[in-house]
Amino acid sequence: MRIAPVLKPAAALLTGLALGLLATALAGESPLHVLGVLVRGAFGSRYDLGMTLFYMTPLLFTGLSVSVAFRAGLFNIGAEGQLSLGALAMTWAAFTFPSIPAPLSWAVSMLAGATVAGAWAGIAGWLKARRGSHEVISTIMLNFIAAGLASYAVLNPFKNPETQNPETLAVGASHILPALPGFGDAPVSAALLIGLLMACWLGWLFQHTRWGFELQTVGENENAARMAGIPVERVQIMAMVVAGALASGVGLGEVLGSAHRYKLGFSPDYGFVGIAVALLARGNPFGVIASAFLFGALHKGTTDLDLETEHVTRDLALVIQALIIGAVAAEGLWARLGERLSSRLRSLKGRGGGG
Repeated sequence: MRIAPVLKPAAALLTGLALGLLATALAGESPLHVLGVLVRGAFGSRYDLGMTLFYMTPLLFTGLSVSVAFRAGLFNIGAEGQLSLGALAMTWAAFTFPSIPAPLSWAVSMLAGATVAGAWAGIAGWLKARRGSHEVISTIMLNFIAAGLASYAVLNPFKNPETQNPETLAVGASHILPALPGFGDAPVSAALLIGLLMACWLGWLFQHTRWGFELQTVGENENAARMAGIPVERVQIMAMVVAGALASGVGLGEVLGSAHRYKLGFSPDYGFVGIAVALLARGNPFGVIASAFLFGALHKGTTDLDLETEHVTRDLALVIQALIIGAVAAEGLWARLGERLSSRLRSLKGRGGGG
C-alpha cells in the first residue's frame, strides 16, 4: 500500500479540524473543551455511537454516488435531487405493495428507488454525452425540478390524510428494515450494512472489471479512451445512472429504517455533504467508508455544542467541513510549492558542491 494516498486525505482532515478548533479559540471557547465535546458526543455511549453510524449511512451512499461520477471524470452535484426522488419512489413502492413478504419487499423498494433516481441522473448523463451540456449545470437545475416534484407528490397524491405534516402514507410493515442491535434506541438499521456491501462491491468493480477500467480511462483522458475503442458517451451515461441509483440508497436508512414514511425536507443536504465525503476519500469506495464515518461523527458530535458551550454552536460542523474541502482543494498548491522548494534546495546544493 502506498503511504501518500493515505496521508494526503488524513492531512486534509487534520488541517480542517485544527483550523476549526482554532476558530473556536477566537470565539472565546477552549479548543480542548470543544474537542472533548465532539468526541463524547460522537462516541460517549452505545447510543451516541449508534447515532454516529445512523448519520454515516446516508453519507456513505451519497459519497459513493459522487465517487462513481468522479471516476468517469464527471462532477455529480445532483445527488440531493436524485436521493429525494429515489426515496420518494421507494416510499411509494413500500405503501403501494404492503403485503409483499420480506426480504423480497426490501428488494422491491430498493429497485423502485434505484430505477427512478438512476433515470433522473441519466438525464444529466445523456445531456453531457449527447449534447455537450456540462453536468454541473444540468444536475443543479435538476435538483430544483426534483424538489418541486417531490413537494407536489408529498402534498397531493401521496399525502397522509391523518396529519397536517408534509409527509406521505406510512410504508408497509414488511418493508421496514430491521434495526441493528447493541445501540440502544438509535435508529441505525440494516441500511448501513447494505451501504458497506455496496462500497466493497464498487471497490471490486473499479479494480477487477472492464467497466471499472473504462470508467477510469474515460475519466483520465476522453480522447485516448475514444481512440482505444471505448464508447465514451455510453460510459458517461451509465456512470450517472449508477451514481443516481446509489444516491437513492439514502432512503433505505431515512425512510425504511427510521421514519417509515417520506417527510418533506428530510435530507439536511446529504447530497452536498456527500461531495465532501468523496473528495476526502479521493473517490476511493473504501476511503468513502472511513470518510463517511468521520463526517457522521462530526455531525453527531457537534449536536451537543449548543448545550455545553457558550459561544460555539452545531454550525461548527459546517465550518470544519468547508475547511476540510478547502484543504483537499489546496493539495495541488501545496504540491507545487513543495516541488519548487525541493528544486530550489537542489539548486543551492549544486552550487555549494560546485564551489
